[in-house]
Amino acid sequence: MIAKEEIFGYTPDPKYNKSVAYFSMEFAIDQALKIYSGGLGFLAGSHMRSAYELKQNIIGIGMLWKNGYYDQLRDSNADMRPFYIEKRYSFLQDAGITFTIPVHDSPVHVKAYLLKPETFGSAPLLLMTTDLDENDEASRSISYRLYDSNEATRIAQSIILGIGGATLLDILGLNIEVYHMNEGHSLPLNFYLYAKYKSLEEIKKRVVFTTHTPEAAGNEEHRFDLLKEMSFFYHLQAHEVKYILNIEGDSLNYTIAALKFARKANGVSKMHGKVAQEMWKGNSGICEIIAITNAQNKTYWKDDRLESALAANDDDAITGRKKEMKKLLFKVVADQCGKLFDENVLTIVWARRFASYKRADLLMRDWDRFIKLVAHADYPVQIIWAGKPYPEDDGAIDQFNQIIHRVKPIANCAVLTGYELGLSALAKKGSDVWLNNPRMYREASGTSGMTAAFNCSINLSLPDGWVPEFARDQQNCFVIKPADNDLPYDEKDRREAANLIDTLENIILPMYYKDKNTWLTIIKKAAKDITPAFDSGRMVQEYYQKMYSDQ
Repeated sequence: MIAKEEIFGYTPDPKYNKSVAYFSMEFAIDQALKIYSGGLGFLAGSHMRSAYELKQNIIGIGMLWKNGYYDQLRDSNADMRPFYIEKRYSFLQDAGITFTIPVHDSPVHVKAYLLKPETFGSAPLLLMTTDLDENDEASRSISYRLYDSNEATRIAQSIILGIGGATLLDILGLNIEVYHMNEGHSLPLNFYLYAKYKSLEEIKKRVVFTTHTPEAAGNEEHRFDLLKEMSFFYHLQAHEVKYILNIEGDSLNYTIAALKFARKANGVSKMHGKVAQEMWKGNSGICEIIAITNAQNKTYWKDDRLESALAANDDDAITGRKKEMKKLLFKVVADQCGKLFDENVLTIVWARRFASYKRADLLMRDWDRFIKLVAHADYPVQIIWAGKPYPEDDGAIDQFNQIIHRVKPIANCAVLTGYELGLSALAKKGSDVWLNNPRMYREASGTSGMTAAFNCSINLSLPDGWVPEFARDQQNCFVIKPADNDLPYDEKDRREAANLIDTLENIILPMYYKDKNTWLTIIKKAAKDITPAFDSGRMVQEYYQKMYSDQ
């Protein structure tokens, strides 16, 4: 068994000596370690990277997904299709620990691996797998796929993450003072802690919670009888859980339960903090909800040469390096789509998780105006889409493929597959404009625009999530005017699509081609404003000060 002294590989800074275990279903640490799906993982990865840079006493607890989330490939018609391909990682260290956790009243064998800090420059990460010969196929499949669509498997994944992670920490003899739940997936750890401490108040001394979902319907919930049958409550009965948490009804909402177990919780932007407070205020016994705005790790995402050009205030060097970065992205466009893009042409990128509220196709809602935009002779434009829908979300996959088919004949529009850390970085570095047009109040935070700003891509966004804390229209970004929130969805979509194209036609394109000085001024202002407020070094310090502290 690995000694606990071997796990860190560094001595924590005394400013951050309180020991923290950070539970997350996904971590985007490096392109080579495919155990993430999207924003939640990107956030967790940046948290671990900045924690390492500051030498914080924190350890990540996660799952080693055999097939990752999924591989986003194309079929014979060039449509996107999900594929599940086994992954193996020689850089993970066998922790020499195998233990059992009850799932469905049967023992499931769990093995642990360590990602050492020096491998990718992150806080240490302990990853668990059930893909072992000792397990039957149902038990092995628990760690096959991130966010498995089977309800029982999904519940079992939370059991392994929460109860398995807490058990592993105890086996290693790590004296954890704070258990941080990044979303509600690891909720079962609280039932393990209850068996250990026999008191809700003792759990509250140790647990904090980050919520990421701004709609009640989007928070995970399952029937009490199924959860009890799955051993979700560890050694507790369902009626005991209801009594301890003062919950009635037939179903358990993970977020409400987490808010009752935690001593403090946070939303992930100032706007989301207020939304979360309003959402859950009718539930008795919930903890205080504050706001800690998400951020991304600049060290990982920035381009060193571009950073030097910005520091020197060298406009020629900024422009030259930006064109080089665009060429790197355009090689992927040519390879995947057979289209040759021009680094001198304004390039817009929409790239993120494909979910209906994010409205990937808003720009083409008015098809005639869209065609006029992409065919403009004086102000040419290139547009790229990329992102991953949930693999069982047929509607989102259809939307992705409809965009592929609609732009296939248009030489200056492309849709890319394989949206993971590597392509995400290329997209942010190779875009001139980073487009973000979700339905208002649906984006808890959103962080992709932060990493775009690190790389001289100007945000074009509705003022949702983190954006109002940063945005100064036509000073460090371009703000799309939102429609009245009381309007029906279809009318809001229509008006905001019109506002989006108006902004492009009347402001952005003329500025890019006719007023380079102003364009560069906005780029430089954004690069200045984005750091340190939206670098995750600020964020992880704020977690220690506001969430992990006893105050």
